[in-house]
Amino acid sequence: MIRTPKPPSVHSLDVNDPLSAILRPSPTESEQDRQTRLRLEAEAKRVSDRIDEQLNQDRERFKKSKQDVKLLLLGQAESGKSTLQKQFQLLYNPTSLDEERLSWRAVIYYNIARPVRRILDALDAYGDLDDDGGDDFSLEIDSKFGTPSTARLSSPSPGFNGNPLEQTSSSILAPSIKSDYEAQLTHLRDRLSPLLNAEASLAERLSGGVDVSGSGKGNVFVRSGWQARSLLGKSTKGHNDTGGRFSFTEGHDVLIEEIASILLSCKDDIRELWEHAAVRRLRDRRKLRLEEWAEFFLDNIDRVASSGYIPTMDDILHARIQTMGVAEHIFDMSVHGRTVTWHLYDVGGARGQRHTWIPYFDDANAIIFLAPVSAYDQYLDEDPRTNRIDDSLQLFTDICSNQLLKKVHLVLFLNKTDVLQNKLERGIKVKKYITSYGDRPMEFEAVVNYFKAHFTQVHKRNNENKRVLYTHLTSVVDTKATKSIITNVSDSIFRKYLADAALV
Repeated sequence: MIRTPKPPSVHSLDVNDPLSAILRPSPTESEQDRQTRLRLEAEAKRVSDRIDEQLNQDRERFKKSKQDVKLLLLGQAESGKSTLQKQFQLLYNPTSLDEERLSWRAVIYYNIARPVRRILDALDAYGDLDDDGGDDFSLEIDSKFGTPSTARLSSPSPGFNGNPLEQTSSSILAPSIKSDYEAQLTHLRDRLSPLLNAEASLAERLSGGVDVSGSGKGNVFVRSGWQARSLLGKSTKGHNDTGGRFSFTEGHDVLIEEIASILLSCKDDIRELWEHAAVRRLRDRRKLRLEEWAEFFLDNIDRVASSGYIPTMDDILHARIQTMGVAEHIFDMSVHGRTVTWHLYDVGGARGQRHTWIPYFDDANAIIFLAPVSAYDQYLDEDPRTNRIDDSLQLFTDICSNQLLKKVHLVLFLNKTDVLQNKLERGIKVKKYITSYGDRPMEFEAVVNYFKAHFTQVHKRNNENKRVLYTHLTSVVDTKATKSIITNVSDSIFRKYLADAALV
């Protein structure tokens, strides 16, 4: 049997061991010094044991996390990622969404104040009455669906007929009519000024005072956990640009209650502005383009501005706030009798934030990519020359060709089909913005199949591993339809997860 000497300890009597000599108590140590030394040694051991325990917990947590499902929601800004995340939350962790219900009032009030300002800005920019009968100067750029071409201005549209207030030139109006018309809009601006003044306070509340460069159109970006900040303001006597006027006092949110009061007092003015002939004309001429969430809340202003308003789930699903960075949502899901923890990552989709996705690619199990097919007539805030469909297609190409994601389960949501249907019914032509669409029918099925074919082609060109692409036509604000799709998608993701884990 081989014998080896024991390593020296702090209590070793080996006088030749320099470490023992340093750590050995002094021969002249007093009882008080001894007690102090023992207390310090005990504290050091306690700290060491606590570190060891934390390391063990981290090790177990890491081991368990390798068995979790990690799902990324990817797509450009305003593609519906956060709305889909809410639908997952509503389906698998409804209690948490219900607990956040009141925090969404700040978002919804901002979703009203911001469009009201944009409407008034559009009236200032184009004039209440003067109009040359032309469309807005949105650039038409051939997307990657066809041959690249230089940008050109859209062709003018015919003038409007009917009501004299909606004619193409103010010169046909009697001076008295024009004067009354301008006075009416000026009165509305004055009446709505308290709401406009409160917009900045709402933006600061939601963003936590963080200003994001290049956000475009005055959009507000929020970090993960904004709901708690919106509900639990830390300061009861906090001061901001309003001199402390808006604050929390004993659990009472003064900011939100005051804005609720403002909305209640001016809801008739908001409705009058929204239904005004000048605003209708700007919308018809495409000089005022409001997102679907803005139209939803303006259409429902009487209900949202009512006393004691509490957001419905439909309101929460329509509420729009832009994500900054990556927000992680964790919930347990039971599929085929097995419960597994899912990590759902909702990412910021603006161009300047896409670099934050990369660290999550390495161990992702699945991706749901959302492409808003209704965005064919829209352009990026960050680059007004880039069509949003074109950008979405390029982004999907980057995802399909990324080597880190070659084995990841891939699902494509062609989203906002309800908005697409509405635009086609209103006669907004696809070929005007995507010229390669040509003279194909202006019908829903034809348009959807056209877009689907191009996304499918991108996948085929970057599919060396013969990965299956699961494609769904979606409107993620539709809870009933989305619930069925999420259930099917979750099942397919889980089967892939089990196959990868060699459990089936």
